[in-house]
Amino acid sequence: MVDRNNRRQTPAAILQIKDLHVYYGQSHALQGVNLTLDHGVHAVVGRNGMGKTTLCNAIMGLLPVRRGSVRYQGEDITGLPPYKVASKGIGYTPQGRRLWPALSVHEHLKLCESGGSWTIDRIYEVFPRLFERRRNGAGQLSGGEQQMLAISRALLQDPQLLILDEPTEGLAPVIVDQVEKLLAELAAEADVAILLIEQNISVATSISEDVAIMANGRISRVMPARELAADRALQERLLGVGRHSHDDIELPQLLEIAAPEEPSTEEPLVSEEDKAQAPEEKEPARKTVVYKSPTRWSRTAWEERVSKPDDSPQAARPFDVVPEPLFKEPPLSFDAMSGDDVLVVGTFDTKGVELSYIRDRVASHGLRVRTVDLSTTQKPSSADVPPHMVAAYHPGGASAVFTGDRGKSVRAMAEAFENWIRRQRGLGGIISAGGSGGTALVTPAMRQLPVGIPKVMISTVASGEVGQYVGPTDIMMMYSVTDVQGLNKISRRVLANGANAISGMVMDAKKHPEAKLSKNDKPGLGLTMFGVTTQAIQQLTAELEDHFECMVFHATGTGGRSMEKLVDSGMLEAAIDLTTTEICDMMMGGFFAATEDRFDAFIRTRVPYVGSVGALDMVNFGARNTVPERYRDRKFVEHNPQITLMRTTAAENARMGEWIADKLNQMTGPVRFLIPEGGVSALDAPGQPFYDPEANRALFDALSSRFQETAQRRLIRTPYHINDPAFTQAVITALEEIYPTARSKRNAAY
Repeated sequence: MVDRNNRRQTPAAILQIKDLHVYYGQSHALQGVNLTLDHGVHAVVGRNGMGKTTLCNAIMGLLPVRRGSVRYQGEDITGLPPYKVASKGIGYTPQGRRLWPALSVHEHLKLCESGGSWTIDRIYEVFPRLFERRRNGAGQLSGGEQQMLAISRALLQDPQLLILDEPTEGLAPVIVDQVEKLLAELAAEADVAILLIEQNISVATSISEDVAIMANGRISRVMPARELAADRALQERLLGVGRHSHDDIELPQLLEIAAPEEPSTEEPLVSEEDKAQAPEEKEPARKTVVYKSPTRWSRTAWEERVSKPDDSPQAARPFDVVPEPLFKEPPLSFDAMSGDDVLVVGTFDTKGVELSYIRDRVASHGLRVRTVDLSTTQKPSSADVPPHMVAAYHPGGASAVFTGDRGKSVRAMAEAFENWIRRQRGLGGIISAGGSGGTALVTPAMRQLPVGIPKVMISTVASGEVGQYVGPTDIMMMYSVTDVQGLNKISRRVLANGANAISGMVMDAKKHPEAKLSKNDKPGLGLTMFGVTTQAIQQLTAELEDHFECMVFHATGTGGRSMEKLVDSGMLEAAIDLTTTEICDMMMGGFFAATEDRFDAFIRTRVPYVGSVGALDMVNFGARNTVPERYRDRKFVEHNPQITLMRTTAAENARMGEWIADKLNQMTGPVRFLIPEGGVSALDAPGQPFYDPEANRALFDALSSRFQETAQRRLIRTPYHINDPAFTQAVITALEEIYPTARSKRNAAY
């Protein structure tokens, strides 16, 4: 490129997109996109379904371009296959991260190392958390850790351009802050340009120089990031931030989005009528709601009831949006799903002999058996439920499953099978057999089933770390010993044992129906406990066990998840979540970490919830030599040779308080959250090693300042220690307020 004023050669833009058009069949997805990135960070923002992911995939050669060009450092790369695009120096972190769950962090990095300036050692220096988790499988990482790994994988290609598609999607606020800081540091080093696709306005505007607004497959406007960040009214006008439900798009506009005419590049994003109303902030006339794409800015969009005339045409959904139900499906309950049928599930194209052997053994016990084929090769199937019937349950239809790309097909079939199994009734149990691929294909659906329905997985990976497959539910894993590939004297015995096990479980449930997990006269009450809150839980169960089925969950990461699984399954009528210590480990890298969806079951189900801050004074590590170097100067207690406890600081407590308050604020059911100002654990009392009133005050104040009280949701501060009998009584009083049956049953007992 030549500058005509001084005749000097100037470098070409790192990325230049001109008049780019991309179609999905007849749907015109990208409609003449123009975008230039010279250096630094350039953000693209917009609602769901506007074409942002399509733009990324077109740049990377994952989608065909109908018209227009993509130039990288002046070279036309339009139409190149993805591997050639990547070899040019473009790194891509796709939406959803797309890691291999069974590979460790270090194995991911070794696969991607290219010998450039970005080395594995440099990755570990930039991401010390990945170094700590280097031996863990990707499926065991938190969402934030997975995002770090996905970005690291792209950086190891030594790119000059990094394309990030929704890097903060689905992350907790504290993790979003970490990712935002990371991207800002990468941009400051100036050795990589970043094209950032993001819906989070705060992240997009804080680290980018310019922001492109994308709407309906076009870049409608490019503006300085600071200008957009400072103008809330502009955000509302361009992006719909903060709009009310009656501002939704009308039917004629939707039809234009679904099948647009060839657009004019001068067409404005905002109508003249809207512009005329904006200065006066007129209340718009109420409109019939037809469809509104869900975004982070309009959480209640899908809670609006849709209405349209019976004779009106169906509006097609925007191209990037996965169809979602208008209303959330109710949690699967044991009573609604349980029955007599046994499902034998797997890939019958490769494991047909073995699965048929299991089917025959189960049927020999007089049980009804249904075979379900999850093969993705589209070969003829003799199963009772062939692959195409399951694939039809994918949000994108069967065509989204049978793509010809094995990896994508398997992931899509797993999703389709989850949706399929949620709609089944009369299940006595489910059994499968397979290798790592088959195990990953079937176990997500098994985890969808309520606790109590028998689930058996015979697998080649069952002798290793199976937490990623089992999760918080009651899947029984059997090691296959030999590979699940043909019948021999070993495999026949192992497969028969699995078939006999599932048969015995189902037959016993039929013989003793009273033993089934179901709602009985006593309502189920979940309680969370750690060693340092044992006294409090013992006091509570002694008071409540005559009137509740008290189920205590050890707060070791899976404990909280298991309790929430039972909440989703409809087996708990209330919860006393006294010990939320798993949040410490999640945020500070301990061994007993929660996942970022902690508390979400209560948000979904509105089950009465009483919570507290039990054991938020400690992070759990293994033996002393497992404590990360950055924590070496902290206060520790060696619980035993295998467990080392670290005291949390005031700053860490403030972060946890804000995170928990944000989750509680999303609960719309009855909530009481109690603060024990006298101490949060047995180690946090006067004279004990973790006694630190200043650190506790930071936790309590952060909770109080962030917590939003409503008629249903209250925060209660007490002067008691968490293990004091007086605090136990305060908890029971709170439970009686939100679950009146507790009060009536206790009164009846007296």
